[in-house]
Amino acid sequence: MSLDGHLDDTTPTRLLLSDTEDFDRVDALRAASDAIMVGAETIRRDNPRLLVNNPERRAERLRRGLPEYPIKVTVTGTGALDAGARFFTTGGDKLVYCADLAVPAQAERLHGVPRTEVVPAGDLVDFPRILADLRRRGVKRLMVEGGSSLHTRFLAEDLADEIHLAIAPFFVGDDRAPRFVKAADFPQDAQHRMTLAEVRPIGADLVFVRYLINH
Repeated sequence: MSLDGHLDDTTPTRLLLSDTEDFDRVDALRAASDAIMVGAETIRRDNPRLLVNNPERRAERLRRGLPEYPIKVTVTGTGALDAGARFFTTGGDKLVYCADLAVPAQAERLHGVPRTEVVPAGDLVDFPRILADLRRRGVKRLMVEGGSSLHTRFLAEDLADEIHLAIAPFFVGDDRAPRFVKAADFPQDAQHRMTLAEVRPIGADLVFVRYLINH
C-alpha cells in the first residue's frame, strides 16, 4: 500500500506499488499456500492470474505431492464474474463462493470453464462458512490478497492470523482511491494491539511489516 493506505489510484492504469523483489516475496507466499483468495472486484479491476510464477517453486510443490498451483478462490455477492477473466483461464482448480441467490446466474456464466466450482455461501456470503468449507477441502493456509472489501471482512470478523504489508514511499492523495481496509468496527483497536513480528526493507525503498493478530 502507499504511505496513505491506498492499494491503487483512480486512473485506468493499475498503480504499481511493489518492485521486483516484493513480487518475488509474494510469489514465494503463494507457493507456500494451499489457496489464494481475492474478491470479485479485484478480478474485475485488476484481472489477476494469481499464479506461482517461479518454475522451481512449482516443481517443489509437485515434489511435495501438492498441485502445481494453489487453489484460486473468489467471493461474489452478485454472480457477475466473467468466464474470460484470467482468474479462470489460467492455473488449476478454482472455487467461486457465491451468495445463494446469485448461484444460478454465476454457474451459468461459468458453465464449461474447466476445474471451476460455484459454491453457495449463504444469503449474505458467510465467511466462517467459507473457511470451514475450505478446511474440509484440505486448505490449511489461505492467502488473502485483497482487495479492500475482503481485507475489511476478514479483519473486522477476526478471521485472519497475520497481516503482511509492503509499504511504498509515496502518497496517492485521493479519497476516491481504494484503501487497504474500509471503515469498520475492528477488534484490533488501540486497546487490543497486534504483535509486531517482522520489519525489513525490500528492494530499494519499500518496507515490509508483518503483524500477528492476537485473538
